[in-house]
Amino acid sequence: MNAVGIDVSKGRSTVAILRPMGEVVQEPEDVKHDAISLERLAYKILALGEETKVLMEATGRYHEPVAAELHEHGIFVSVVNPLVIHNYSTDSSVRKVKNDQKDSIKIAKFCLDRWADLREYTPMDALRQQLKLLSRQYDLYMKTRVTLENNLISLTDKVFPGVNEMFKSPERADGHQKWVDFITTFWHCDCINRVSEEAFTERYKKWCKRKGYNFSTSKAADIYIDSLGHIVTLPKNDNTKLLIQTAAKEFTSTSELMAVVKAQMIALAKQLPEYDTVMAMYGVGDVTGPQLMAEIGDVRNYPRRSSIVAFAGIDPEVDKSGKNQSDGKPTTKRGSPHLRKTLFQIMSIYLRLSPQDEPVYQFIDKKRTEGKPYYVYMTAGANKFLRIYYARVKECMAAIAAKEDLEG
Repeated sequence: MNAVGIDVSKGRSTVAILRPMGEVVQEPEDVKHDAISLERLAYKILALGEETKVLMEATGRYHEPVAAELHEHGIFVSVVNPLVIHNYSTDSSVRKVKNDQKDSIKIAKFCLDRWADLREYTPMDALRQQLKLLSRQYDLYMKTRVTLENNLISLTDKVFPGVNEMFKSPERADGHQKWVDFITTFWHCDCINRVSEEAFTERYKKWCKRKGYNFSTSKAADIYIDSLGHIVTLPKNDNTKLLIQTAAKEFTSTSELMAVVKAQMIALAKQLPEYDTVMAMYGVGDVTGPQLMAEIGDVRNYPRRSSIVAFAGIDPEVDKSGKNQSDGKPTTKRGSPHLRKTLFQIMSIYLRLSPQDEPVYQFIDKKRTEGKPYYVYMTAGANKFLRIYYARVKECMAAIAAKEDLEG
């Protein structure tokens, strides 16, 4: 038995090799993350023999090239949560020593102790990896867009209060919103009320035609009336125009980028075998569906329903010892925060639409009528939703595998 412990960091890793009874095969040694160095490491590990396992921590993206390269050479690689290694200790010393060399030895010792329980690393296929990256970028752009939208509303309140509430048109597929396009052209209420209603109506009609929006004479009249009588704090000059139009263009540019990313997410998600099954689930939309598939990955990597719940971090903590039976413990929150956010959005849809025939909503409503706090019944609903997701997608995967076997 050869246990290879790899402490991964950015650009390099520290590798130690141990055997049972504390035998040191290789003292901790640094290996760069380049093609030649990783290939040499792979050949060195292969030379140890068949009874060899490599263990490393999941450290963001840094471990991926190392794990993928070793896996391609047919080496058993296992990737574990860093918290598991952190909580593991075989050192009886009271001194606290932490460096890359000590960590690599600690990982190798953990590999020997948990030899039979280690799960082999299977690199996520390129499609799922790209979908996950797009999902994370979409979340990043969403945060930026919310900030830009709040900034734009704050600025328009100084020149045209309430303009963001004038239009009820939904956001277009290209990311454009009518009120944002409107304020880009009519950037101050004086752009409207300093001309006659007829002149504004004609100009608004041409603007709607140019931008591809529906025109209504009554809507033009309402806009004209709404532009009257405001007390503005920014004058109608070039500086104000620059502020408003720049903020509007930044917001629109981010929205257009998000629309492109969203379209690509949907296109990639449609290539996954579970797409139709996931999108058929209640509360799942064009964004949350691909995000679920991206964050959860292949359900075949989860041996039980409880595994996927634990990965999401929405399983309650267990605190029982002797006569002490602690209840009301919070969730572990050890898993993916991105997945928890997506689940929370889906649960919000359940609450807003209240589908009486949906088992997830029935469960949420039951917990709510029992007097449970908001986050308790939301988390309980997410837990039930994930279990249903696991069962349906696992069944879908099994049906596809059976069909492929018949055709083969």
